Amino acid sequence: MKQLGVKKLSSAVRLALSLGAVIAVGASSVAFAQDTGSQDAANQSSQEKAKTLQTVVVTGSHIRRVDLETSNPVVTIDAAAIKATGKLTLGDVLQSLPAVTGGNINPQVNNSGGTGGSSIGLRGLGAQRTLLLINGKRIINQDPNSIPADMIERVEVLTDGASSVYGSDAIGGVVNFVLKKDYQGAQVSVNYGQSDHNDGASRGATFTFGQTSDKGSIVAGIDYNKSDAILASNRKFSQNAVSLYGTKSTPVSSSIGGSTFIAHGRVQLPAALQASLGCKYGVANAGASGQNPATDYHCFTNADKYNYATVNLIQTPQERTSLFVNGTYDLGEHVTAYMDAYHNKTTSGFQLAPALYGTAYGAVISKDSYYNPFGQDFVPGGNDFRVRLVSAGNRSANFGTATDQAHAGLKGDFTILDQAWNWDAGMSYGHFTQNLITRGLPNTDKINADLGPSHLDPVTGKVVCDSGAAGCTPFNPFNMFDPQSVAALQAAAVPAISNAHRIEKVYSVDVNGGLFDLPAGTVQLAAGADYRKEYTNSTVDPLLLIDPVSLNCTLGSQCASPLQGGYNAKEVYAEMFVPILKDLPGVQSLNVTIGDRYSRFNLFGSNNSKKFAVEYRPINDLLLRATVSDVFRAPTVLDKFGAAASDAPKLSNDPCNGTTTAGNPACVGVPTDGSFTNSDVAAGQQIKGVVSGAQYAGIPIGPEKGKSFDWGFVYSPSYVPGLSASVDIWKIYLNDTITTIGAQTVLNLCYAGETTYCPLIKRFPTGNVNAGQIDNIIEPTGNLGRTDAGGVDLSLRYKLPQLPFGNFTIGVDGTYLSRWDQQTAPGSDANAVYHDAGHFMPFGSAQAAACPSGGGVCLFPRWRAQGFLNWNLGNWDASWRMRYIGRFQNGSKSPSQDTFPGGVCYYEGKPQGNHCNATGLVLKYGATVYNDVSLGYNIDPYNTRVDFGVNNLFDKQPPFLYANNTLNANTDPSDFDLIGRYFWARVTVKF
Repeated sequence: MKQLGVKKLSSAVRLALSLGAVIAVGASSVAFAQDTGSQDAANQSSQEKAKTLQTVVVTGSHIRRVDLETSNPVVTIDAAAIKATGKLTLGDVLQSLPAVTGGNINPQVNNSGGTGGSSIGLRGLGAQRTLLLINGKRIINQDPNSIPADMIERVEVLTDGASSVYGSDAIGGVVNFVLKKDYQGAQVSVNYGQSDHNDGASRGATFTFGQTSDKGSIVAGIDYNKSDAILASNRKFSQNAVSLYGTKSTPVSSSIGGSTFIAHGRVQLPAALQASLGCKYGVANAGASGQNPATDYHCFTNADKYNYATVNLIQTPQERTSLFVNGTYDLGEHVTAYMDAYHNKTTSGFQLAPALYGTAYGAVISKDSYYNPFGQDFVPGGNDFRVRLVSAGNRSANFGTATDQAHAGLKGDFTILDQAWNWDAGMSYGHFTQNLITRGLPNTDKINADLGPSHLDPVTGKVVCDSGAAGCTPFNPFNMFDPQSVAALQAAAVPAISNAHRIEKVYSVDVNGGLFDLPAGTVQLAAGADYRKEYTNSTVDPLLLIDPVSLNCTLGSQCASPLQGGYNAKEVYAEMFVPILKDLPGVQSLNVTIGDRYSRFNLFGSNNSKKFAVEYRPINDLLLRATVSDVFRAPTVLDKFGAAASDAPKLSNDPCNGTTTAGNPACVGVPTDGSFTNSDVAAGQQIKGVVSGAQYAGIPIGPEKGKSFDWGFVYSPSYVPGLSASVDIWKIYLNDTITTIGAQTVLNLCYAGETTYCPLIKRFPTGNVNAGQIDNIIEPTGNLGRTDAGGVDLSLRYKLPQLPFGNFTIGVDGTYLSRWDQQTAPGSDANAVYHDAGHFMPFGSAQAAACPSGGGVCLFPRWRAQGFLNWNLGNWDASWRMRYIGRFQNGSKSPSQDTFPGGVCYYEGKPQGNHCNATGLVLKYGATVYNDVSLGYNIDPYNTRVDFGVNNLFDKQPPFLYANNTLNANTDPSDFDLIGRYFWARVTVKF
């Protein structure tokens, strides 16, 4: 199968995290700062008690509060919980959160992955709508794996829209990494892990040290880890590309196969040979020279498809090295300088089946080539030829990624009219670079020259090119295993080098404090302004530079374009906390928070995002809360100005199949006699696509806007100490969703009358031997319809009373997805509505083509949950954790929701059309439960701790989704564990 998902050269991801060795040490830190009231008791107002308690800024607000439970639904993961998972990356930990769903990238994603990074898409809205912060500040690299885990004290996850607080991108929520501080001493940790199959080994080490005094503190460290690749052939579920196929008259069955780019080549036969063999496409017999059309070929069938799965990866290789530092220094009683910074270097890669050579990607075989026995040209737009270049070796790529991030500034406090205020003035600087070396892609120009007109030299007895050009070596393309062919392919294979870098600068000023006192408390205000500037620059190896006309490049695959540009944003915000009532019968407290953020982008205009939140405590044990807020995201430089980059989308159906009506602009060139069948769709093959920014495709783009709603309660009964439960009902809608509009959606919208998309479809014209077949489809980034999501979050924590045999804590977090709907063109006849909750959206389906996440597929199970049971006694502690992914289905009885999981018609030997699809097929999958355990022991005399764990204890295998529905390993690597049972151990020594 052809490699390429989304613009690989500009993908900004890297690795960098310190495996499961995230040790919780030192005093607890807080989200931004942790201060106490500075006034003398004699001068304190009626809020004396509140001002003598610690006030903190909790993720989701700029207001400093005593209360940790507020109107903002925040999930907290502390360092001890991260450590207990034994996970290598923070991305692995966060992707198991119930609120994270939809398609996400991680190191298990090989095709469309390989960067070593992970994405976090809260509410299934994609990583681009989840904002990652460090200590409440923006970071350039939104990959959590690039953040050194050993510098993290805890992670706070806000599962509510927060554009009024943090600006653009905070639609699905916010993930805030709070750094360790006030650290004293040093710690060394080493770890090792390996799968039950004796592969996928990981090893790592961390060193952290810190010093704290009355003038300030510093904590710094180094973090290293490495994970080995795992071949798909090492697991039964992924060792073969297994596809489903069926029609209304043929039972659905599975077969091993995969790609029509096969090792022995697939040839579009001349008309006479088609008549004699009874088929359109022929395949050379194994061992045949391919030079005798009458005896060397047979008709192409499913059995001839190439099994690309064996050499792919189910875990990509990763190696990370990180340095980090976080420090503060008191310049005076009321002024403190602060700085935090980290550097991460990641090397990673992917491996795919050998390269493709075919007319769809620029191959040209002259009818006058000495080795062409068919007497016809094979050219783009003409007779089709496709072959898998097995003898040239596998395709692969190596990423080298570096991230540098620093925040620095001054902060302090002052008093105005007996009210305490805090201020912060700082700057953030982020620098990201990524170098990519692509291997295994032969030079198409050189191969085409070798396959041009040639003849047998009667003097030398050798075949030579008619051109006489130096270096031109004719070879037999119809037998790629011929020694001369192998030598020619290997000579044409050259590496290509591309790179990208980004810079982000943010200057900010913030203040917060009390305005005046009311009977119920102090009215507080937070306000601030920031200026953000981003710059992007990428260069592409000339061998990969895409031709704007043919949409091919010299190496035939992974073509791309350079990008250079930037933008700036100026923002101001204000947030006010107003205590309305307090200590009254039936009203222990009633508070209101209002906020507004004004953003102005030099490329996209301005926006106001507002927020209104209410907290109500009828009794001390119960908090009722509700929030409504505007959400907003501006397009990026890549969204608007991104130039063409090759893609390999898949179509689940062609609406022009079997058409008898002329005039639809989506069907230009398609015969109208009812005989037309899209051959790539019917064979389940990827087509040639091009992803691009809006400007390249000639479509408008603007910001996406919507609203986020949350209603819930937190109940902590005083009569059951240690128990706390919460329930939150949430809803998000988003208009003008910014997304890459996939090929299937482009085709469907044009066919339904949205003519804006019709110029993006190119078919071979009438009179061509492949008339009506799709040459390519441009997949632009643009505003696509509306997205609606809603559900319920549940959480329970209970710390049992102390027992003679230890202390126990149990917890459960779950999310029920009641709705996840997409509309492609609201208000028009072309509108399609997809109800995705409880469904898997397979690769190539219209639903997946409109999905705002990555990875090629999207899964939205109704239920996702995780639970834990922690125990400790003396120096011993243990943890048992469960991860739950609810049942789901692929396909639907409803025609408007069908995803055709059983394939589409092809081999019935009669005019094809949608009438013969295996429609209404529904594949149902049960729930998947993973169990993880860990055990630890503190050896106090030696200041040493030993941990051991097993993830996926019962070796649960992922659901088998079939190759025709997926892009990787017959399953969904974004949601399920592909490695199986995994053992890990760690030793930690403190000094």
